[in-house]
Amino acid sequence: MAASIIALVAAIPAVLGAAAPQFAPPGTGPTVQSMNYTGMSNGTLQNGPVVPGKAFDRFIQVWFENTDFAVANSSTVLQQLATQGILLNNFVAVTHPSEPNYAAVVGGDFWGMGDDNLHFIPSNMSTIVDLLDQKNISWGSYQENMPYDGYQLYNYTQPDYLNSSAPPYTYYVRKHNPLVLYDSVANVPSRNMRNRNFNDFAVDVSNNTLPQWMFITPNLLNDGHDTDIDYIGSFIQYWLLPLLTNPNFNTNRTLILITFDENDTYTDRNQIWSLLLGGIVPSSLHGTTDNTFYSHYSCLSSVQANWRLGSLGRQDTNKTMSNVFDLLISQYAVNYTNEAVTNPPATNLTGNIPGPLNADYWVPFVAPNVNAAGAGGGSVFVGPGTDLSLTSANAPGPVNLTALGETLPDSTPASSVQTAGPTASTTSGATRFPVAGIGAVLALAVGTLLFL
Repeated sequence: MAASIIALVAAIPAVLGAAAPQFAPPGTGPTVQSMNYTGMSNGTLQNGPVVPGKAFDRFIQVWFENTDFAVANSSTVLQQLATQGILLNNFVAVTHPSEPNYAAVVGGDFWGMGDDNLHFIPSNMSTIVDLLDQKNISWGSYQENMPYDGYQLYNYTQPDYLNSSAPPYTYYVRKHNPLVLYDSVANVPSRNMRNRNFNDFAVDVSNNTLPQWMFITPNLLNDGHDTDIDYIGSFIQYWLLPLLTNPNFNTNRTLILITFDENDTYTDRNQIWSLLLGGIVPSSLHGTTDNTFYSHYSCLSSVQANWRLGSLGRQDTNKTMSNVFDLLISQYAVNYTNEAVTNPPATNLTGNIPGPLNADYWVPFVAPNVNAAGAGGGSVFVGPGTDLSLTSANAPGPVNLTALGETLPDSTPASSVQTAGPTASTTSGATRFPVAGIGAVLALAVGTLLFL
């Protein structure tokens, strides 16, 4: 028996190695539409005039998945890429697992979320979109393998383009698409249609109509979620490297952040490999490192400082967690003073942070801190219908709804539920539930759920 077990264990690496997919490009290149994606482009994105920023006129975030800093830093592709930019070697995610980090980077909070469930954040909870719209700065999100613009279901499964004889594969998941988590985007058609797929990206970059603020998520293979750092490296060689020399993507007024949603080892400090690239990075800083303490909230504060925007009045105004990229301060005279963080807070906690999306430590959605001072110097944006009398200072203490046998309030079925448009499976079965009272909106997912 023991010999059999030893033989079985010894065979595991070979079995896993054989099962690991080998990278195959989903198309001929990033600027050409691919038949391996469901849904061709519905036309070129329409933007207004370019609004100049202090340091950059375009900010692009490309997010990868679940990788420890040391593992990412061992990649020869990422090592080579780092010679073209500034390695941010003290950058952290803000929690675990994936979805709350995506929610945080556009909304300034993860709302106590400690899961990857189907959540709908109410329309009076503001995002970076509200701040950009106030200054007429164009924005857009590009999601690989999302079937069509404005798609809102939990995931999307289609024929496996790596192996046509294999079962259909789930390439796209909603939890990696930050803007669709917020009803202030998803429920406004003109905003929701700026949530686009990679065939749209190919058309937009070719027509030089990319927006000024972008969030880009590769599919579950290419972002490393279902693969590894070598697969990520191959995707970067296929997709990103050609774009770095394309003036429709990267100009001398472009800043690009390559980063990860979280690290893979939850007991570690949640440090993630992050790199600043793009035309605004002077050659004298290529191959350098920046030891400043940053988090995902720094993406909000840096954008706010660049365009002199208002703030969300949440963690984007927490000076410990939202240092502005030093590149903007030291090289482009952005007027902001960063905090010297010598004892950073724990950012690897999960499931024990009170919030309206945590059934174990539930508190209601509250108004932003209207007296907060953000990096852009503007006022705090307050979403329509926000009850300014309910604040973090006077909100009731956390309630353990789970212990009480209750779900996140209130689970009243919606009058209509979005259904899938494409032919390919959506494997969601998700039902949405609106919430009365303070305007919170949340959901329960019934059906196939994907977890880290």
